[in-house]
This record gives sequence, C-alpha cells and structure tokens, in this order.
Amino acid sequence: MNKNSFLARRESLRKLMQEEKLDTLLISQPANRFYLSGFELHDCQCNESSGCLIIRADGKDWLCTDSRYEEAALTLWENDRVFIYRGRFSEELNGHLKDLASGRIGFEAEHLSCGFVQRLEPGLDMQAADGLAERLRMVKDAEEIQCIETSVALNHRMLEWLPSRLEPGRTEADIAWDIEKFYRENGASELSFPSIVAVDANAALPHYAPENPAELHENCQILIDEGCRLNRYCSDQTRTWWIGDSADPRFSEMLSRVQEAQRRAIAFLRPGITGAQAHETAAAYFASCGVSRYFNHSLGHGVGLETHEGPRLGPHSKDVLRPGMIVTIEPGLYYPGWGGARWEHMAVITEDGCRVL
Repeated sequence: MNKNSFLARRESLRKLMQEEKLDTLLISQPANRFYLSGFELHDCQCNESSGCLIIRADGKDWLCTDSRYEEAALTLWENDRVFIYRGRFSEELNGHLKDLASGRIGFEAEHLSCGFVQRLEPGLDMQAADGLAERLRMVKDAEEIQCIETSVALNHRMLEWLPSRLEPGRTEADIAWDIEKFYRENGASELSFPSIVAVDANAALPHYAPENPAELHENCQILIDEGCRLNRYCSDQTRTWWIGDSADPRFSEMLSRVQEAQRRAIAFLRPGITGAQAHETAAAYFASCGVSRYFNHSLGHGVGLETHEGPRLGPHSKDVLRPGMIVTIEPGLYYPGWGGARWEHMAVITEDGCRVL
C-alpha cells in the first residue's frame, strides 16, 4: 500500500471526527495506527507502545514515537510532523498537544490505561472516542481483500497438508509445531494466534490451551483452529477430524449438524442483515435438533489486520453487514467430558450474498 492509500483512510476518518465534533483524535491502538499510517502493526510488549498518531481536523497529522523508531518514522512520514519523545510518553505528549491542538481531543479509552490518561489530560479537553477507526476497518478495500485471500489460500494449503501429520502417538504440541513450521516455511510472518489443537474431551473447550498435551490415538477426534498472518493480514479457520477407520456415530452426527448449520448461515449472509440475524440462523437449526445448549459461542467475527475485529456475528450484535466485510462462519457443538466439533470458513460479503474464501 502506498502513502496515498493511508492518506485516503485518514480523510475518511476526518469525516467521522467531524460528526463527533472532534478537533483532534489520538490513535494509539496498534492495528488502527497501522491502518491509518503504515507504521508498526505490533507493539513490542503489552506494557509499552511504539507511539501514536495525532489526527487533526485541518489535515496536519503527526506521527509520535520514541527514538528506537525514529529512522523508520522519518522514512515514512513528513519529517516536520514527526514527534520523538525521549522521556515519559504521556507527559511529553501532553506538552506537544498543548503546543499544537485546540478544542476537543478524542482518545481511544479502551486501549489506554487510566494512569496514562490521568497524566495526559491536565490542561486539555479530552473525550473518549472509541471505535471510529474500527468503523472504517470493517469494510475492506480491494487491496485488503486480495491480501486476505492470499492469507486464506496459504491456510487452505496447510489444511490439505496437515492430515498426513495426524498420526497416533503424536501430541497436540507436535501438531501445533507442525502448523507453525509450515506457515513460517511458506512465507507467513507469524501465526494469527496460538494454534488450538484439541484431542477428544479437550475439543469440548472452544479455546482450549493445553498444560499437558494429549496424544492422538487410534479412533479419536481432533479439533484444530489455526491461522496465519501474511502480508500483514490474518486468516482463521477450524476443522474437526476423526482419526481412524471407525468413526463414532455420535461424532459423525455432531459434525454433520455443525456443517449443516454453517451451510445455512453461509446461504443467509448478505448485505443489510445484522450480526444477530446471522447468528440466529445457526442457533435456530441447532435448536430444531435439540442441541442448542451445546452451542456456546457466537457464529463468527470479522478478520483483517486482527484475527478478531468487527463486525460481530453474535446473538446481541447490531452490526449491519455491508459489501466488503470479511467474516468467519464457525458454528460449533461442545459436549463436556467427551468432545466437540467446530467447522470454520471465511467469507467476504458481496452485493447480493457472500463468497467463501
């Protein structure tokens, strides 16, 4: 993406700022910061930041960062609007904002700590203004869709290769390493999230994280939820398999119901419906089968620079689907102490429906 793409996104953001009567907006959430500038998708640690953007109504935007990123910032941004802080970020940013900003300043309250805001706000008119950049990010442009399709294509390659590695005696940890190694060796920069590899009863935990990895054995079930980051964009898919020649009829029925719920949801997806309506399609089918109590999470979520972003496809979601949104469709059934199944695809919303990636 070139500088003009990022500038166009900031111009779209300025229109939202005008609606909110904001003269200035601080962007500190890492994915939002990258989306609007091309600078540093990830922060190094959860307790430190690579910096923020100051988005101004007059178009004179600033990139603020510390000396570790000075050279990178100067190659990316207009040099006379790069602010390098060398001490305490919040206090130096306070002084810089006093020098250049007047009027109401919005900030991403859900991302910043209370302590940071308390040090930042003296003498400034600060207002929480969450979700503005996220509203733009929900609808992907053509270049973003292409990047995500490339990430999903590598994901499909991995899923075609992986069954050859699912052999009795291998552990959940062995399979998770196979997945990460495949992605790294085939061009991905990293995983979208730590892979979930769950055997038998562990598959009843939708976000299972092993302490003592279980072994695969003859005639067992395995649920694998994984994804990669390629060209900055994520993929996210889940599959559930039976290992062995004699699938338990209970497993086969469970998986069949999950796949039918997904089929119905995909057929229903289109512009204009809400995330709650999409979720209800799968939930209603499970209810007709008498198994709704075993479906204990939302139908899906948006995917892009982050694995989980808007829109949400859940029972309370008011998000309205629009062309260009990319979502997961991942119904599941989970039986405590025995096992579970989830089947997940990603799809882009089109003008008259959706297209599975």
